[in-house]
Amino acid sequence: MSETVKEDSLLTLHYRLATADDTELVSTFGAKPATLQLGSGELAPVLERHLIGLPAGQRTVFLLEPEQAFGPHNPQLMQRFARSALPDAGELREMALIEFKAPGGAAYTGLVRELTEEDALIDFNHPLAGKAIRFEVDVIGIL
Repeated sequence: MSETVKEDSLLTLHYRLATADDTELVSTFGAKPATLQLGSGELAPVLERHLIGLPAGQRTVFLLEPEQAFGPHNPQLMQRFARSALPDAGELREMALIEFKAPGGAAYTGLVRELTEEDALIDFNHPLAGKAIRFEVDVIGIL
């Protein structure tokens, strides 16, 4: 029986992430394969779960609904801020990522959805929240 991917496997693989309409987001196919340690945060946990149990040498495509991928888009994670309260307020532009520091030292990244003279609408959802995802993977080796 061939070895299969486990929760803590070190893998060499090719992977491709695209939206459901096949707009490519990232791909290692046609380039050097990736080597990833599962459980280390190198790959999103929602994607890692789909690798568990796959054998080496098998190419698989997963079509994931938003709830199976990065979750639904949550309108409560969109907040309006006065421009004066934002870091780097002078360099802001729509669709730019902006990092906020929380009092405890944690950092949160948001996407500038709207920008006016007075304020900005920041979206703290994962950029792929609410989107169906096509996750293609070819496990080359389990190390």
